[in-house]
Amino acid sequence: MDHRSDSTAFEWDEANRDKNRTKHDVTDSESEQVFFNRPFVTDADEQHSENEVGYYALGRTNTGRRLFISYTIRGETVRVISARGMTSPERKEYEHATAEALETDSEV
Repeated sequence: MDHRSDSTAFEWDEANRDKNRTKHDVTDSESEQVFFNRPFVTDADEQHSENEVGYYALGRTNTGRRLFISYTIRGETVRVISARGMTSPERKEYEHATAEALETDSEV
């Protein structure tokens, strides 16, 4: 399911912005690239959403780095909460979803 906003505007959770960079070595630019590169996998993140609807995205940067992005959508703006490299189970989910999409010739 695709939960991206039609907008290309991004907003950042300031409390986590520095953590994305210092702890996970993920830049704002890399986080944004995930939303524009294919294949792209996204779904609701009900497990971590308390106050508003949250989503997660699995995708690649322009250099092929695989990232997990936690985000919300406010109006037409994507608000990035956190960004980090994919875990092993997330990589498997990403590879499975993208392979499945290729088999059915649908866009991920």
